[in-house]
Amino acid sequence: MKVAKTALAGLLAVPAVVGVPAVAHAESAPGCSSTVQIGSTAHINSGGQTFASVKQFKGCGKNWAYVYVWEGYRNSHSSWNACAAVGDNSTHSLEGTQCRTKKAAVWSLGTGTLAHCTQAIGWIPDGASAKTSERC
Repeated sequence: MKVAKTALAGLLAVPAVVGVPAVAHAESAPGCSSTVQIGSTAHINSGGQTFASVKQFKGCGKNWAYVYVWEGYRNSHSSWNACAAVGDNSTHSLEGTQCRTKKAAVWSLGTGTLAHCTQAIGWIPDGASAKTSERC
């Protein structure tokens, strides 16, 4: 009887644990653990499906672009390419461009553009793209 009460108590406790939201982990740029998102989040759509989220971060004296390929897209495709860059609207250039194959997360290189108006830009090579709001 004691085992049954213990098992029942364990089962009753599960909903309470399941109902607690998981702790959200902030994205951290490579080599910089103190990044903060700036601007809006944009989304890249491909073939009627959300491919990825695009975000811009600042931290460690730099700007960073971040592209996160959604799990649903990764699960339904055997291969994909994604690129991330900081768009410097002062110089009309892409800074810190990085492209990766079959990676869930793609970070640009950190750029020395905090004093400029910038936005994160993410894209699929030869495909769709998206950019975040401009931050000055």
